[in-house]
Amino acid sequence: MSNQLVEGVRPESVLPAIGLLPHELRSAPADTTALTESATADAIVIDGRSDLAAARTICRLFRSSGITLPVLLVVTEGGLAALNDDWRVADFILDGAGPAEFDARIRLLLAVNDAEGLIQSGGIVIDEAAYSARLGDVPLDLTYTEFELLKYLVTHPGRVFSREHLLADVWGYDYFGGTRTVDVHIRRLRAKLGTEHEALIGTVRNVGYRFTP
Repeated sequence: MSNQLVEGVRPESVLPAIGLLPHELRSAPADTTALTESATADAIVIDGRSDLAAARTICRLFRSSGITLPVLLVVTEGGLAALNDDWRVADFILDGAGPAEFDARIRLLLAVNDAEGLIQSGGIVIDEAAYSARLGDVPLDLTYTEFELLKYLVTHPGRVFSREHLLADVWGYDYFGGTRTVDVHIRRLRAKLGTEHEALIGTVRNVGYRFTP
């Protein structure tokens, strides 16, 4: 499967040979819409060649929103002097870099993310190895079943699941309880996410639930 990248300008303007690489780029404006678009991506590419101040703002906006996807910044050589840890980017690449370098940097960023064993979407970060979850930098105090339910929803963003489907996949076919237990656990998850983020778990009337980053 190709990697999904969100990028702030037309893909070919950053890397003319992008069509030769095994990555799919989707353009997104450098505003709050880009935050939504990035939720289903694997990495974010930000064009900082022409407006460093705007690029710095959007880089920080991604991090302050709770999105933990790796950010790759494209800059000119003259823009290097302005870079520091306040930008909060995972890596940078100079404009004019060849497709092989671009591909290598993306693969390394994704490899680091995968090595950490984290599932990330909509500001929620799930550590499967540690059986822990957090919203941004705030840990979520979840029971085992709440953790499994949240993980299941987060790993299928945008997909609607019926109560019966969730009961079978999260609780297991040998569970003899009714579907109302799904509603109870969804309500508890929303309460732990807080009023500002409870809408991450959406209700589709007469169908079920979905994670909407």
